[in-house]
Amino acid sequence: MTDTDRGIPRREFLKSAVAIGGASAFAACLDRETDDVPQGVDDPETLPRRQHAWNSSLARDDHGNVMVPRHHLLLHLDYESAGVPGEDARAGFESVLQSLERAYAWSNDGLLFTVGYSPAYFDRFDTVLPDAVDLPDPQALAPFEDPDLDTPDAIVHLASDHAQVVLGAEQAFRGETEDLNGVSVDALPAPLSITDRRTGFVGTGLPADNQDVDGIPGNDPVPEDAPLYMGFMSGFEKNQASENRVSITDGPFADGTTMHASHMFLDLEQWYGQDDRYHRVATMFCPHHANEGSVEGAGHNLGTDSGMDECAPADEAARTQGVVGHSQKMTSVREEDSPLILRRDFDSTDGDRPGLHFVSIQATISAFTDTRAAMNGEDVAGNSAVGQRTNNGILQYIDVTHRGNYLVPPRPIRALPPARPEVPA
Repeated sequence: MTDTDRGIPRREFLKSAVAIGGASAFAACLDRETDDVPQGVDDPETLPRRQHAWNSSLARDDHGNVMVPRHHLLLHLDYESAGVPGEDARAGFESVLQSLERAYAWSNDGLLFTVGYSPAYFDRFDTVLPDAVDLPDPQALAPFEDPDLDTPDAIVHLASDHAQVVLGAEQAFRGETEDLNGVSVDALPAPLSITDRRTGFVGTGLPADNQDVDGIPGNDPVPEDAPLYMGFMSGFEKNQASENRVSITDGPFADGTTMHASHMFLDLEQWYGQDDRYHRVATMFCPHHANEGSVEGAGHNLGTDSGMDECAPADEAARTQGVVGHSQKMTSVREEDSPLILRRDFDSTDGDRPGLHFVSIQATISAFTDTRAAMNGEDVAGNSAVGQRTNNGILQYIDVTHRGNYLVPPRPIRALPPARPEVPA
């Protein structure tokens, strides 16, 4: 079957199916995606203790950069009971999760997922979270943003290179199927319910195939080689924290992590319709890269390093060039030459506009807020032509609509954990 069978490019069709969801979309993906999906393990307890341990199971590009799966689904769950979850609810939820791990291999070719819990979920318990867990309520993180603050009890991040897999997992949660990939699967136990779904995609060709939406100029400006709407790759190996660095090290939630999930609309009318290639490279990377022509196409030529060592300090660039790059600002928030966060973000057309779901994992939420503070570039604003948002990285092209904070427990206690769990032996 070719990419244009039935009049709709295959990549565009699969992205649209995930966005729409439901039994018919799932069935259509099963029809379109004819490759076999490998089954999972017989014993899910053999999988990594860290839910966020994805990297060793993900594909890598020619340079060794980890490639995030192509299709993504964020499901918000609520525990619709005033009490605290009991053992029956925990066992029921764990059964659902393990049935998915039996149905699909733990890889980008199968299914990867994490389950996290919000501060609102933990408020139901009489005890508080351990000191080792930094999980504040979500808040606006810049003076120019006014996001909705997400407070579902839980969030499930589903990711796969196959659209049918993320849709199948959702169908299982909803009790709409009892079999996935030849394996019996369970539905969410009461009183858990899905209250919201958010969708997206990432990978070479997908943004270009899905640029026929409001907010993108009509001349198809998104490059075919771009994995993200803004035309450049991200996730360079040296720009990502390791899974070790983002893991909690102490207490009952050791080997867990925290997750920040935000959504932002992208102003691609200005990005592509008004600004030239030079300005896009300067504001995404740094003025030096724009002057030297260091970035070819989407930037795959940069290998595993975006080359910020070649760029001037942000304040110098602001003063002498009148523009500061997004990546250039991020060099100020590193420890032992490593970033503090691990990004697993993806593009979206939720809301029928180009957007980005920014999914970040880190040992503490404060590591994310420190990173975001560097992105805000308040220390360089007011220098020459650099304003609070203008010429200050990519700030003028994004509008944050939602923010949420979550604790992602280690796998043995991932199902509706108490605030002070007893860790299984």
